[in-house]
Amino acid sequence: METIATIPMWIGFILFVIVMLVIDMAVLGGRHAHRVSTREALGWSIAWFALALLFNLLLWWHLDGTAGREVANRIGLEFFSGYLIEKSLSVDNIFVFLMLFSYFAVPPEFQRRVLLYGVIGAIVMRAIMVLLGAWLISQFSWILYLFGAFLLVTGVKMLVFANQKPDLDANPLLRWMRSHIRIADGYHGERFFVLKNGLRFATPLFLVLVLIEFTDLVFAVDSIPVIFAITSDPFIVFTSNMFAIMGLRALYFLLADMADRFHYMKYGLALVLVFIGAKMIAGYWVHLSVGISLAVVGAILLVSVLLSLRLTAPRQRAG
Repeated sequence: METIATIPMWIGFILFVIVMLVIDMAVLGGRHAHRVSTREALGWSIAWFALALLFNLLLWWHLDGTAGREVANRIGLEFFSGYLIEKSLSVDNIFVFLMLFSYFAVPPEFQRRVLLYGVIGAIVMRAIMVLLGAWLISQFSWILYLFGAFLLVTGVKMLVFANQKPDLDANPLLRWMRSHIRIADGYHGERFFVLKNGLRFATPLFLVLVLIEFTDLVFAVDSIPVIFAITSDPFIVFTSNMFAIMGLRALYFLLADMADRFHYMKYGLALVLVFIGAKMIAGYWVHLSVGISLAVVGAILLVSVLLSLRLTAPRQRAG
């Protein structure tokens, strides 16, 4: 599959991801368990967004000098569109993370380590999904229609079940772990395993980690086809996904305390999936530019955010 990236560009970006993860591990959370403050999360959220914009600017500058202004403008818009869409879809991850932490009553100071490993797992899974998706599209161009149908069905299901809360007690994976793994009572700091009487026990934090990694896998299956509707360049798909995922942990701590204010975001995200799925299916007959697609997605998300803030405000004042 054609790409604007050279091998040094791939290597350089992968090294950048590794360095940023090391910095994130050392700074956002540090070595000791503590509750990540809103100010800290806001600072890192702004930093990740600024880095994504800087990367896009550098990419545009490089392509403007090597491939021409038209290519630079097209790729720059594709990256920005893919990043914003993936960033928006990651809000759904936050709702699930919050539900898991509430269900297991995970203390705030222990959440950051689980999310760190969750982000690392998500990066690995997204990389595999991007490579697999790029290969499938290069071999079978018709699979884009299959991706579109999948997104359309997923979006409709999200609309139908938006208000239905999952029953974690009935979750097959959780039930299997509870029946096959020795589980310790209570939390033992940020540890995932402890030794008791010579036997290794998993802590409840390990169960949360496994469920979060599984959630990341499910969301990767949803989100990768979405960005292939924006661009077919695997480098743009990969880089936009990485920036969205690397900022996910900071975004969670920023929005966790006010997630209930964004209730209607679920409907907005579902409509985004329906729109992009329909766009992919109709792509043979109707072509929508990246700019138009971004405008439609942006309008859907903006309306869902404004409705959420407007309709939940009376409840907040009453509370």
